[in-house]
Amino acid sequence: MRSLTRRGVLIGSAAAAAGPLLLGVSNVFGEAKPRPLPITVSAYRTDRTAALADGRAGIQGCTVTFEEDAIGDMNTHVFNSPRTRAVTEIGLHPFMLAYANEGFRAYTLLPIFLLRQFRHKSIFIRTDRGIELPEDLRGRRIGTPGYSSTSLTWIRGILEDLYGVKPTEIDWVVSAADSSAEASGTASDQEKLLPDGITITTGPKGLDDSDLLEQGLVDALFHAAEPRCYREGHSDVGRLFPDHRKVEQDYFKRTGIFPIMHAVAIRRDVAAVYPWFPKAVFDGFVEAKARAYRQMSRLGWATNMLPWFGQELEETKALMGKNFYSYGIAPNRKALETLCRYSHAQGLASRELTIEELFEPSSLYLQG
Repeated sequence: MRSLTRRGVLIGSAAAAAGPLLLGVSNVFGEAKPRPLPITVSAYRTDRTAALADGRAGIQGCTVTFEEDAIGDMNTHVFNSPRTRAVTEIGLHPFMLAYANEGFRAYTLLPIFLLRQFRHKSIFIRTDRGIELPEDLRGRRIGTPGYSSTSLTWIRGILEDLYGVKPTEIDWVVSAADSSAEASGTASDQEKLLPDGITITTGPKGLDDSDLLEQGLVDALFHAAEPRCYREGHSDVGRLFPDHRKVEQDYFKRTGIFPIMHAVAIRRDVAAVYPWFPKAVFDGFVEAKARAYRQMSRLGWATNMLPWFGQELEETKALMGKNFYSYGIAPNRKALETLCRYSHAQGLASRELTIEELFEPSSLYLQG
């Protein structure tokens, strides 16, 4: 009996696992004109994905059904089940942890970075505890709704790199509930990972992260979202960096890093059978982003309620370039390698990952 190559086995297994999804292209049966491949794309509906959601931008060779979802639920869909989405927004660090620690390989990444945020803004403090500088966080009780999320990993890494404050110098308190769960969905298991070598406790039952800060049970809070007590103007709650815009701009000037929170993942079985698929997906998201750029430049001042929207856009371009929300590995290599380093150094990923293993090989040289 003729032996099969490993690649042949993988593609054959992939086709079988994909089932009806892969039968959507009829040239598998030798027809002259292929039918579009029906796929589901899941993401937040934002300015940079809106054109995909409403059909103004498409993915060549595919018929797209767009499903809006919260990031926690998109992560769970990928890591657990049912994995029916061929393309999905994904938390970058949870994906890295699943890949490194659990051998997760059902999906692979494309260098499409749908959410990026500077994170100095995400450090909230009790203003009555004498915390004025990042160094003042040493020895403090700091609350968080999820220790190993992408945003928290960035914050800890920035604090250590720039200010010398190590995770081991802080008493961590993980809240029993997340005040932003309605918007972000249920956190995946990867966001709840706790490393060895740190002091960590669980907050009182029934209290979320905002409650911990408001009631003074912690001295500070690290959270991607603004906690409720901050939004409501609690008198003893503020930001560590009140002028975070300036601090974050200085950080970018110093490092060239625009931190990445979310990427795009595609099913490996689909990419194995249709080699054109990764680039088609990449191009579709680039087109959607280009439409958002044009809208911002032409009518952003009219469609956005911010009175100085135009000036903000001009200043952002002057600092970060016209394509400030860049996709692709080359312009984002430093940011990606920095997060890989943080993940391993903080005791979360079992080893320091590489870009080349995380991202689909044919996408490594794409830019947009």
